[in-house]
Amino acid sequence: MIRMLLRVLGDEYARAMRRTVILMTITAVVEGLSYALLVPVLRALLGSTPADAVPWLVAFGAAVALYAVLRYISDLSGMRVGTTMLRGMYHRLGEHLARLPLGWYNAGRIGEVSVLAGRGLLQAMGVAAHLLAPFISALITPLTIVAVMTAVNWRMGLAALLAAPVVAAIQAWTARATVAADAERHERDQEASGRVIEFLQAQPVLRTGGRTGERFQLLDDSLLDAQRASRRTVLATLPSAVGLTLTVQAIFTGLLVLGAYLALGGSIGAAEILAILVLAARCADPLLSLSDIGGKLRGARSELARLETVLRTEPLREPHEPIQPAHHGLEFDAVTFRHGEHTVFDEVTLTLPEGQRLAVVGPSGAGKSTLLQLLARFYDVDAGAVRVGGVDVRTISTEELMARIAIVFQDVYLFDGTIEENVRLGRPDAGVAEVRAAATAARLDDVIERLPGGWAAHVGEGGALLSGGERQRVSIARALLKNAPIVLLDEVTSALDPVNEAAVHEGIQRLMAGRTVVMVAHRMRTVRRADRIVFLDGGRIVEEGSHDELLDHGGRYAEIWNISIPGVGGRRSPTPVGSAAGGQHGRVRHRAGCGPLTGGTRARSAGNEPPD
Repeated sequence: MIRMLLRVLGDEYARAMRRTVILMTITAVVEGLSYALLVPVLRALLGSTPADAVPWLVAFGAAVALYAVLRYISDLSGMRVGTTMLRGMYHRLGEHLARLPLGWYNAGRIGEVSVLAGRGLLQAMGVAAHLLAPFISALITPLTIVAVMTAVNWRMGLAALLAAPVVAAIQAWTARATVAADAERHERDQEASGRVIEFLQAQPVLRTGGRTGERFQLLDDSLLDAQRASRRTVLATLPSAVGLTLTVQAIFTGLLVLGAYLALGGSIGAAEILAILVLAARCADPLLSLSDIGGKLRGARSELARLETVLRTEPLREPHEPIQPAHHGLEFDAVTFRHGEHTVFDEVTLTLPEGQRLAVVGPSGAGKSTLLQLLARFYDVDAGAVRVGGVDVRTISTEELMARIAIVFQDVYLFDGTIEENVRLGRPDAGVAEVRAAATAARLDDVIERLPGGWAAHVGEGGALLSGGERQRVSIARALLKNAPIVLLDEVTSALDPVNEAAVHEGIQRLMAGRTVVMVAHRMRTVRRADRIVFLDGGRIVEEGSHDELLDHGGRYAEIWNISIPGVGGRRSPTPVGSAAGGQHGRVRHRAGCGPLTGGTRARSAGNEPPD
């Protein structure tokens, strides 16, 4: 346990932790040695001259006072080390999380880290402050007392020493027996917490369905599972608690019988017997507390193991000598990327010159959003290279790469602060006039005028006090304020009402002006304005070209266009959709055969554009 704690802490905090452990060990030894003075005290009190006990009583009082001072210093050191470690581990965990690939964060991981950063870290770092001193005392003090007993009478000391391997065996058995139960209880508790949140979030659905009087079966099942897991944990620890109690009582009884036998035989005096029994009784309390302390330490050890797992997660490697991109063009060079066992991209190659717009379309699960994530280096590719400005993103510092990219996601997260604070995240040092200009360009000023408090209006956690379209406008204003030369858009208007869509669309047009843009979209209104369009499917680019070129090809893109915009009079391909000619014409090579996405002025005709 202590080795794992020192390993997780690192050299910076491990040194202070070692000093605290040594101080607590010395304190426990002094406590045990102070009880040794009871032997001469009792011997004098039961002898012919009880006054001889006075010096020993003074020595005993001094020893107890020394122990009290050491205990105060060691406990204070434990509290200081615990609070210092807690603060340090929060910083270390935060810095490590900031360096992990953004793709590492999924819904399950976010919940796990939030629990770990809250209750888990407090429990793990609370070891030094609350558990370490009693644990060391429960181990070292009884051993010191046994050594004193051995010095008084080796037979009694040897008999007391027999308890040590039995107690150690019970503790080891308990640890093995409760590992599976503790892991199951942790898993069930997390599931039950998730179900409680789900039950609260599902209230509108349950009430509109007329099921307000019914119990939520999934929640009931998860709570019952958590109850059963807790019961199994208690049953797993019960034998050890009972066994430890019986062992301690049995050893004490054995010492009593052995002492009576030795006293009757004249091998030891009554004063020594009484002193040894007092010492044995003093051993019992810390030994019996081992069961409770051990359970708490096992819980802290589990949290430490989870913390260590997170800290051992390999972060994105920063280049030793970062390279500055020469321009703002983008390139995929024979990129292969796997997510688990699934191959998302298989040797995909494409190039987007600086200042042009690329639209990415395709069926769900084709990897459209992943393409954007690879450009922003949320993940590193398994083969090939992703380049920005002709430079592999792995050789660009994260700070430099993020400074060149503005990302607008479909799901926007806002911090629980004011609208102005959320917009300023794009560029914290921006002036007031720049912030206002970005808001106007994103059509956010309309929202601000309606809100009580204006710019000082709070948006709530996650932006809960704003609508989806209003949150999206804040996100676009943030991107405009950042003024990055590369813009990545991920289906930003797919779930908006017509009014908000029009406002957001206007803001996006201003955001894209003069920049290198890669957009993932289902709305053809945005896609058709791109300089080039790629159709992803099955981990490959199956079609590539301008809007008009892809309509002429009559492939998958033309099929989606005609389905999305019925009755507009759009130009359809003379070749039937899905025919061999159309499919072959639309497919491009994926290794070296896919040339740059250059392409000149886009031809437009009213017959094949959807109404705005």
